[in-house]
Amino acid sequence: METFESERAPLPRNMIENSMFEEEPDVVDLAKESPSYPIDSDDVVYEPRSSRLLVRGLGENDLDEDEEDYESSARLLGLSFMNRSSNQRSVASSYTRQQHSGSCSKPSTKTTVVGVLILVLVASMFMVIYFLPGCTFTRKGCQKTNLTMDSIYPISTSGELFPWTELRLPPSVHPVHYNISLHPNLALMTFQGCVSILVQVLHETKNIVLHSSDMNISKVTFEGKEVHVLEYKPWQQIAIKFPEDLKKGQYVLNINYTAKLSNSYDGFYNSSYVDTNGTKRVLAATQFEPLAARKAFPCFDEPAFKSTFTIKMTRERKYISLSNMPKVKTTDLKNGLQEDEFEKSVKMSNYLVAFIVAEFIGVSNNVSKTMVSVYAIPDKKDQVQYALDTACKLLEFYNTFFENDYPLSKLDLVAIPDFLAGAMENWGLITFRETTLLVGNNSSSIDKQLVTSVIAHELAHQWFGNLVTMRWWNDLWLNEGFATYMQYMSIETVFPDLNIDTEFLNVRFKALTKDALNSSHPVSTVVSTPEQVEEMFDSVSYEKGASILLMLNATLTDGEFRKGVIEYLQKYNLSNTESEDLWNSLSQVSKQNLSVSEMMNTWTVHKGFPLVTVKRNGTQVTLTQEHFLLNAENSTDDSSLWHIPLTYVNDSCSFLSSCKQVFHLKDKTATLKLPDQVKWLKFNFKNDGFYIVHYDEEGWKNLIDALKGDVNVLSCKDRAALINNIFTLSSSGKVSFRQVLNLMDYIRNETETAPLTEALFQLGQIYMLLDKRSELNLASRMTSYIDDHFGSLMAGQSWDLESSVSKMTLRSALLEMACSLNIRNCSTQAKHLFDQWFTSNKTSLIPSDLMRTVFKVAAQTDEGWGKLLDTYKHSINDQEKRKTLEALASTQDIRKIIWILQKSLDGSEIQTQEFPLVINAICKNFAGYLYAWDFVKENWDKITQKFPVGSFAIQSILMSATSQFSTKTHLTETQNFFTSPGTKGSQMRIVREAIETIKLNMRWMEKNLNTLQRWL
Repeated sequence: METFESERAPLPRNMIENSMFEEEPDVVDLAKESPSYPIDSDDVVYEPRSSRLLVRGLGENDLDEDEEDYESSARLLGLSFMNRSSNQRSVASSYTRQQHSGSCSKPSTKTTVVGVLILVLVASMFMVIYFLPGCTFTRKGCQKTNLTMDSIYPISTSGELFPWTELRLPPSVHPVHYNISLHPNLALMTFQGCVSILVQVLHETKNIVLHSSDMNISKVTFEGKEVHVLEYKPWQQIAIKFPEDLKKGQYVLNINYTAKLSNSYDGFYNSSYVDTNGTKRVLAATQFEPLAARKAFPCFDEPAFKSTFTIKMTRERKYISLSNMPKVKTTDLKNGLQEDEFEKSVKMSNYLVAFIVAEFIGVSNNVSKTMVSVYAIPDKKDQVQYALDTACKLLEFYNTFFENDYPLSKLDLVAIPDFLAGAMENWGLITFRETTLLVGNNSSSIDKQLVTSVIAHELAHQWFGNLVTMRWWNDLWLNEGFATYMQYMSIETVFPDLNIDTEFLNVRFKALTKDALNSSHPVSTVVSTPEQVEEMFDSVSYEKGASILLMLNATLTDGEFRKGVIEYLQKYNLSNTESEDLWNSLSQVSKQNLSVSEMMNTWTVHKGFPLVTVKRNGTQVTLTQEHFLLNAENSTDDSSLWHIPLTYVNDSCSFLSSCKQVFHLKDKTATLKLPDQVKWLKFNFKNDGFYIVHYDEEGWKNLIDALKGDVNVLSCKDRAALINNIFTLSSSGKVSFRQVLNLMDYIRNETETAPLTEALFQLGQIYMLLDKRSELNLASRMTSYIDDHFGSLMAGQSWDLESSVSKMTLRSALLEMACSLNIRNCSTQAKHLFDQWFTSNKTSLIPSDLMRTVFKVAAQTDEGWGKLLDTYKHSINDQEKRKTLEALASTQDIRKIIWILQKSLDGSEIQTQEFPLVINAICKNFAGYLYAWDFVKENWDKITQKFPVGSFAIQSILMSATSQFSTKTHLTETQNFFTSPGTKGSQMRIVREAIETIKLNMRWMEKNLNTLQRWL
């Protein structure tokens, strides 16, 4: 799945209630608690029930409350504290003369000590007896063998015991084939369904447990006989209990049900749009990854439960239906309905199943024995050709590269008007946002670069993710990291003019920034709750995953990486894998004296990445590695060591790939011997390695002097990497900001896109922090600094049409910065271009790469904002529409900011899928960022209903709203919000990231304000 910019959770308390000590069957109602039990990342294994008692029973019970503990212990011994105390009082009254006293008598020290000892003894007896293996306690003591452990079973909706206690399904039953029949009613927004599942019982069992969510199940039969079904909603599970063990073999389970089409963006959901005639059109589409197939049909909804599927769809005649496989036949039914039946699918995971009912039209082309089609709404039929041509070229490339042809006879790419993710790799039916698939006649090469990237990513998934799938979500990177890497590698080969190298470099910088936080996580990490599954769709799984694959490919030689990938795909065809399986395949083909598994495990198991410090003494270089953290002060002791394939060049040969030398750094410290004549060293050639480098004072000075003498002594990627590394080191306090400014002195002579855009980005981040902190004087001086170093380049940019992607990328960054800071005459030129465009009835074209900049300038006046709003409402060009929305959200008018926030969340005039974009755009400007944060807080419950907790959308919203805070007040406010009772998602990793980022901003300000005042 392509995201779009748009730890183990604590066990619930009070799991075992006092009622467990009654004589009635021991039960616990887990429905009162959210499902947050840990799920093992490996296959579920049966463990002795008694071993789970500590984890799920006493381990998190309220044992710190003495009265409850003591009373519970006493009840175990057949006592009652209340009865005991009343009995003692009555006995005492028979033998003792009563005396009036105005206060309670104080017990003697001896009495107190004896009482405490008795209580401790009672509690100790309870603990010993309770944990005796093989016992389940009632009032009569250890009367029965602890075989069923009723005390930990949850209560189903019917009040009966639910026979399973894990979020992961039992491994005893596997699906073999699904027959699914669906009938969506797009007028009522409901659907009827019937699923017949052929299951294989692998181990004798009395239960079949599977997933189901938000369904009204009307009838369930097993082998033709109606059976009773139990449901446990918090875990989205249903179960059938049998009186006797099911023997090994195959059985048929049938389930009839009804449900509402989802009004969020997952499951089988409804979508709508307004056509150019003003008519509202409706459709139904699916988004199942990661955990939403269960919302469309009862199923074994985990990646390892692969099976085949046959799908039938009933629809009205005006619609078409699409699914993963080609359509076999259409049957006329009564009431004007038709039923489409699709071929039996290949073996695949549930999250890859897809179906659509809509009024779409498509264009097709046959390539490599596969019918490739692109579908869209009729109004946009002229925007599909680029996607079709691109998909065909990339399909041919992947068939050749993997030496394993795409296995289906058709491949559909569908633009969905209302779609949250960037795209979804459903096998044979890839779904996209319209803006990531459709290309208009006036779209620029940058627009095409985005569309090409997303198509390349999703097509790569047809092999990595679909053909071979990760066993569990802890290894999501095997899907997403590989697809991300292949998208850049394939485009570089098939579409070299799109200059994808610079974009991939920026992606690696982004991944380094995210992974430098304490709140980051290993590439392959423990995944427990559904929220943690959602959180895996982040920069670490995607960008870091791709980055370490680039590093590995750069380390291996003679095409070994490709050979290993081919071996991996052939060996695990239609199967599930773990990271180690990939490393083993690569090791088998590698002829180097290198253990791929040993090296790469250090990159997937450890959180973060290394900082390599280079200290030179004559011809001897000392290399030291350590875990790099932006805020190392609060980190725990970390002895992590990486196997780093260090690459380096020197002044004698530094530009060509043939100049690269490699040194494998496995230990904490190592030494390197140099020839006498070497003047300087640059490590991490072209930034192909996932680490940053810090030089001693002399090392930095030599590199800076070399660049000031001739910028071309290093490749543009190396120059960009130096800029990125020194800003990052400054943020961590390892170099002074004065050193940063020393390096930036060379930038006046820079002409290449990668280093210039990286420098602009870093300086822009600092400007926004100063602006939001109301450091107006320093913000003004930062503006002057940017003008001094980039002004001549800004002034020299053309406002005419441009064809070079590299030049457009640079121009867009320079002019957007210039206009936002009112440098030179940028705003005047932008307003002139907008007026020309509007008065010509939009026939005088604005270059697509400059459209966002021009529109943002126009949006600062009431008149311009109104014109842009009208443009947004009526545009059918999705790139234009998205840029218009960003401009509308850049307004300084508070009333307009509040309006756009409300409309994008409720979806009335702006699609809710754009809410993360709106928040991001508003928060870039001083006028709206505090309003946006208040809006997020006040509407948090509604936001988390529309977007899954932990999802990429939630991550984007939260970081956009808080990432520029740098005061103690804002830190406290953010912490208080997420620690207040009832706040959803308070345990999300992104919350820790947000708080850590605010603290980093505060520290940076404290350390660097004086330096900025002296040197800017």
